Order: sequence, then structure tokens, then C-alpha cells
Amino acid sequence: MSNVLEKVIVLVLNRHWQAIDVKTPMDAFGMMAAGNATALDMDGEQRLVPVTWEAWQELPVREQDCSIGTVHGRIRVPTVLVLARFDRVPKRRPKFCAKAIWERDGGVCQYTGKKLRPEEGNIDHVVPISRGGVSSWENCVLADRRVNSRKGNKLPEEAGLQLLRKPFAPREVPVTLLIRNPHEVEDWHFFLQRAPERRSLA
Repeated sequence: MSNVLEKVIVLVLNRHWQAIDVKTPMDAFGMMAAGNATALDMDGEQRLVPVTWEAWQELPVREQDCSIGTVHGRIRVPTVLVLARFDRVPKRRPKFCAKAIWERDGGVCQYTGKKLRPEEGNIDHVVPISRGGVSSWENCVLADRRVNSRKGNKLPEEAGLQLLRKPFAPREVPVTLLIRNPHEVEDWHFFLQRAPERRSLA
């Protein structure tokens, strides 16, 4: 049971059915039992029925379902929850990480303007850590590996380089745009496909 509860995640929708979060199955069951959410009994886009905790426990476990064992038998792990009262779409800044810097910079070397393949680029600290720089949105850019190697622990001007634009923290965006579907759960596609294409975090 613990294996399922740790590896599976549940998509959370506000009461207008907009994706706003993900939760663990344990969290999902707790929210349902408290009456704060219903789970969707789904069969593709043809069947989307909100089900209360009491009724959910009576649903049959299908072949495609993840499930856990209880003293009363096996119970489905929901794929999607709908909150009972919350109706907003919070905003959030993307998490600072290498992948987010790639997205912010559009896969382009910020010194040469070259579009990079994944193996061609890495993250450069504009002011090197050895010279007091920090790992932050405002001090990190995507760079061609060869350019970054040549720059070493120099400042851009010392290495004869110039930034295409000053690095910056991306603006806050609706959390729906930041939700990923790591396990490619089919039921999630119906709700996440409505988000605008994630071209850039600029």
C-alpha cells in the first residue's frame, strides 16, 4: 500500500474544474473523507462524475485502476479530485532549476544567440561563485558549453562576452501552467490540454 501512496499523485481541480495542484493519494483520501473534495469517476471524456467519499468506497476497482487494500477490501486511488469550495487559480513563480532556466531563455545561448540542443548547453553563473556570485534567477543564464568553458571564472566583459539580455526572475503565472503530468495519466490530459502552450517563462 505504501508503495502506491508514495508513487501515485492525484490532480486537484478547483470547483470550476481548473487544475491547480497535485496531491498524494493519502492527502486525497483525507480531503474526500472530510468533505472538502469529491473524486471524479472517469472513463475518458465520456464519463466525468463527481463521487463522494462514501460512494467512492463502493465503486468497483477496474483493471486500469491503481488501488489500495483496506479492511473492507480494495479501493480505487482517484486520478482527479474536485474541491468543494475553493474557486481561485493561484499564481506562482516557476521553481528555480536548470530546466526552468532553459525554458526562460528559450533554449538559446545568452552570449551567442545560438539555439542549443540539450547536450550543447549548460547553466552559467554570470558572476562566478568563486567571485561571490550566487545561484539565482538574476545570476544564471543558459550558455553554450564551449563558451561557458572559455569564460571560466571570469566576468563576461573580462572574457569578451556580452549578454543578450539581463537575466531575470520569471513573472508569476497561473499554477495550471506549471503542472506537469510525469506519469502521463490519461485522465489528466482532459484538464491540462486547455492550458496555453508553454513556450517561454519570460
